[in-house]
Amino acid sequence: MISRFADLVKSLPRRSPANPFFLLRPPAAPRARAMSDLRAPEHQVAGHRASFNKLGPLVDGAGLLYKPLQAGDRGEQEAAFYEAFSSHPAIPRRIRDAFFPGFHGTRLLPTAARPGEPHPHLVLDDLLAGLEAPSVMDVKIGACTWPPASPEPYVAKCLAKDRGSTSVVLGFRVSGARVVGAGGAVWRPERPEIKALDTAGVRRVLRRYVSSVADEGADCALAPAVYGGEGGVLSQLRELKAWFEVQTLFHFYSASILLGYDANAVAAAGPGGGVRVKLVDFAHVVDGDGVIDHNFLGGLCSLIKFISDIVDETP
Repeated sequence: MISRFADLVKSLPRRSPANPFFLLRPPAAPRARAMSDLRAPEHQVAGHRASFNKLGPLVDGAGLLYKPLQAGDRGEQEAAFYEAFSSHPAIPRRIRDAFFPGFHGTRLLPTAARPGEPHPHLVLDDLLAGLEAPSVMDVKIGACTWPPASPEPYVAKCLAKDRGSTSVVLGFRVSGARVVGAGGAVWRPERPEIKALDTAGVRRVLRRYVSSVADEGADCALAPAVYGGEGGVLSQLRELKAWFEVQTLFHFYSASILLGYDANAVAAAGPGGGVRVKLVDFAHVVDGDGVIDHNFLGGLCSLIKFISDIVDETP
């Protein structure tokens, strides 16, 4: 499959002496705050975390997230997807606004990891901004996580990860989780534990995500408020599923669904109150060429079934 995103990337304006701090389009949002105000997000549960010698996402505390472009073609591919998606007339506004990060261009920022070498960052909405105690889960969707025409070494690497996780069996895998319980206690499984999850382990994490942190038995006390209800996870996932059942514009390889809720407020808000369901990570999106994205849709249906079972089992 030949992606038309490559043509879009070539057509986008590059840096110039008169415009040295922007790559692609200038952000529509306010300029970034001082670098001293930017920090690694506390709620990050997957991917590379920003540190003194490593690039990673940053937030400014004012509702924006700065994601460094990945090396090689992946960074330009993701930027090109945002350019195409944010202005595509066939994307329903409800889908774009409800399930995808707001895109504000791409900006060069100095980094502690590479002093003197500004790095391009996507400027996006911080999807969990405003949540005082965010409980977060990252779920990578799809039994296959590499796009067509990928080089053989990359296919082998992804295939090993998919077979070593629940991706092939379930059509999705949990990439990370952070759960805030009573008194602010936080449960965050370590990466080796996440990588070792089997089907039963995935079910435990999905139950633990809506349970008291102190309760190893996973009481699922928040399942009705988080997973159920008119605006809960299930309702939102089913709305997303309805779109994937008809959309043939894009195929989303290695993309994730990010779940979030405010542990301090969700019980008081009632079922579905304050729950967020968002798609993230688009470095491997390719043209749909008029074909339904069965790889993503199958994983999404599988996730819906797992969560639906937990809601049905909860008194």
